Amino acid sequence: MKVKYITTIAIATILGLATANVSSANFKASSNLNSTTVSSKIAEAKPCAGKANPCAGKENPCAGKANPCAGKANPCAGKNPCAGKNPCAGKANPCAGKSSTTTAHPKYYTEKGMALDGQDVVAYFSQGKLVMGVSQFKQNWGGTTWIFASAANRDLFAKNPEKYAPQYGGYCAQAASEGNLVVTQPDAWKIVDGKLYLNYDKKVQAQWMGDIPGHIALANKNWPTILNNKELFR
Repeated sequence: MKVKYITTIAIATILGLATANVSSANFKASSNLNSTTVSSKIAEAKPCAGKANPCAGKENPCAGKANPCAGKANPCAGKNPCAGKNPCAGKANPCAGKSSTTTAHPKYYTEKGMALDGQDVVAYFSQGKLVMGVSQFKQNWGGTTWIFASAANRDLFAKNPEKYAPQYGGYCAQAASEGNLVVTQPDAWKIVDGKLYLNYDKKVQAQWMGDIPGHIALANKNWPTILNNKELFR
């Protein structure tokens, strides 16, 4: 019995070892298979794995080539297309020194193409009286024609017309102080501080003489704006 039992164990042991060897071989085969399968999967997941870099060893196409702009001046450097090209530079302002001289009424009271009523304004200063001018002696100035009693008076006026021309363009001084534009009479005149003033008539002149400084101050404020008054009173 004992021998048979031992024999049986030995046989079983031999069979077990054989089985173990077979199982081990099978396991190794299985392991090898699984390892191959995994490697294949990894290879499939990395399509570039094992492939050469297509750019490896190739030169930079720009390497060694000169910069086409190197050493060349900037064509725009220092150039301002507008610099020094002001189209108005050096040209006179067409409006400089010019102002509108157009008014509703002439700057100097004019009748029948002659300044005032034709009296010689120089005679008021040189002779102290009213003297009518004649067409033979005339002078154009201030947008109208002035006539004189003599060539001498005409020449004096031509040299310094502002000295002899009446204030407020020969319109009524009293009316000017009131903001009105009114014609004058040759005999209603007076020289004050070297300036000639005329009035509508002697009655109105008397009113003006009641406060000459005050009326002059008021008239100075209104002149020459009153030249654009709608109406010229006669």
